[in-house]
Amino acid sequence: MMNNTAAGESSSQAIVTVIRVVILGLLFAWCLQIILPFVQPVAWGMIIAVAAYPIYKALVAKLGGREKMAAGLFSVIMLALLLVPTVELAFSVSDSSSGLIDKIQQGELKIAPPPEKVKSLPLIGEKVYSVWSASSENLEALLAKNKERVAQIAKTAFSLVTGAGFSILQFALSIIIAGVFLVNAEACKSFSHVLSVKLAGEAGESFTKLAGDTVSSVVKGVLGVAIIQAVFSGVGMLVMDIPGAGIWALLVLLLAIMQLPPLVVLGPVAAYAFSAYDSTPATIFLVWCIFISVSDGFLKPMLLGRGLSTPMLVILIGAIGGMMMSGIIGLFVGSVVLSLAYELSVAWLYGESQPGDKPETEEAK
Repeated sequence: MMNNTAAGESSSQAIVTVIRVVILGLLFAWCLQIILPFVQPVAWGMIIAVAAYPIYKALVAKLGGREKMAAGLFSVIMLALLLVPTVELAFSVSDSSSGLIDKIQQGELKIAPPPEKVKSLPLIGEKVYSVWSASSENLEALLAKNKERVAQIAKTAFSLVTGAGFSILQFALSIIIAGVFLVNAEACKSFSHVLSVKLAGEAGESFTKLAGDTVSSVVKGVLGVAIIQAVFSGVGMLVMDIPGAGIWALLVLLLAIMQLPPLVVLGPVAAYAFSAYDSTPATIFLVWCIFISVSDGFLKPMLLGRGLSTPMLVILIGAIGGMMMSGIIGLFVGSVVLSLAYELSVAWLYGESQPGDKPETEEAK
């Protein structure tokens, strides 16, 4: 009788335990769904905070130790650098688009005939010349003939603009989050130290330092170099009056983050320059494009000091995978997070006293 009673109590206890686990699991899953939209902005905010910490400390020193004021000033400056050009570009695109639509509707838009040099462009010359010629002769007829394709292009452009606007909002939110992290830098540092020691024991502190160094290295050596190359590309194209210079500069930025040569974009632009302008300025622009494409060879050592040890393939996979998963902001976050995971994994696997240092080969010894 006592055995039956004990078995019944044990069974009831097991059922209660299962119910508790299920309820906690559902609660955890619910919480995860609530915070999931904020994971990317928070991750990007942490990356910005780690990379900008030296600048923040310099601001604190300049402002007489006023940490909150320094964090607020940093956030305002970063938001201004992000939003002011964005708003100006948005107004410019809006005005240009409305003016272009009005001219098309009124039949006042005239396109100059293409120069014969366009035919000589490799692969796309004949096709571009044909479409350009048809546009210059009768633009309205060309648009009417390709009405469905034009509608699809407009739909795609609207989706891209909407996605870009959402990404800018995420960037702005990340900057605000970075400011909050900077204000609480000491508390965050203490928490990361305690957590890393709990997870990794005595090696936790060195892993924490490695994490900060890796984030800083990737931000400066990958994102920093990509931004510099994109800015210089944009300046060159603006000087040459290349149509859509901002879009080409953005493509250079994306390719540079993925560790691909900017010449993939700048090469066709330079070819266009030879077809549209005199040979002397076009040649100077080509040299400028080649210089930008190879500039990471000396920019990375200048920005990194001892160099970035993360393989290019890891950064490439992180950037592409992040972009496929989360759009533009994922492109930035993915490259940093995967590089960080790689460096920490190498340090953990080899158990080096200095995490991040690669094990020496027998020949090196």
